[in-house]
Amino acid sequence: MIAIIDYGMGNLHSVSKAIERLGYRYEFVSDVEALSHAEGAILPGVGAFGDAMKNLRERGLVEPIRDLAANGKPLLGICLGMQLLFDMSTEHGEHEGLGILPGRVERFQGDYKIPHMGWNRLTFLQANPIFAGVPEGYVYFVHSYFLQPTKENRSVLLATADYYQEVPAVVGKGNVYGMQFHPEKSGAVGMKLLENFTKMCKTARVK
Repeated sequence: MIAIIDYGMGNLHSVSKAIERLGYRYEFVSDVEALSHAEGAILPGVGAFGDAMKNLRERGLVEPIRDLAANGKPLLGICLGMQLLFDMSTEHGEHEGLGILPGRVERFQGDYKIPHMGWNRLTFLQANPIFAGVPEGYVYFVHSYFLQPTKENRSVLLATADYYQEVPAVVGKGNVYGMQFHPEKSGAVGMKLLENFTKMCKTARVK
């Protein structure tokens, strides 16, 4: 099955319904043992970075998530879940992240509407299996913080969007992916991206 990691801060319903529509088995997982049996995992997230990391630590899930990624199982972070994959965030102070991917998450700064909320077009930077059959279409964002693109982390940037600056929209390295937008709320483009991820979790498909 595909584990949807439940740590008290994810929009589990919409993500699970999207996975269900694609024909894959899933379980809401909040303990180490169940996560260890998953063929892949999705880390959703809504809320503040520091609170999310606190919840993951209290449930003993930080190291198991790192281990799952290190063992080559597909891992997808969505929205806040993508941000948690990185080294740190400055949301309400400085908070250490999972450190699976390199980078720092910071707040938008400028004389424009924050949060970034609405539909923006993807621009693909690299070819990747996650983009198989996916057009550079529009996806739905809701966020006030974003990964700062740097020379050190440009290799993990797979797609960007434009919101007064370059905004990392899809990141990836090996078996680990992140999407700053909500693919489960992004129509056909988002569903195809989710489908490509779930295909990486081959044995989870419903017979």
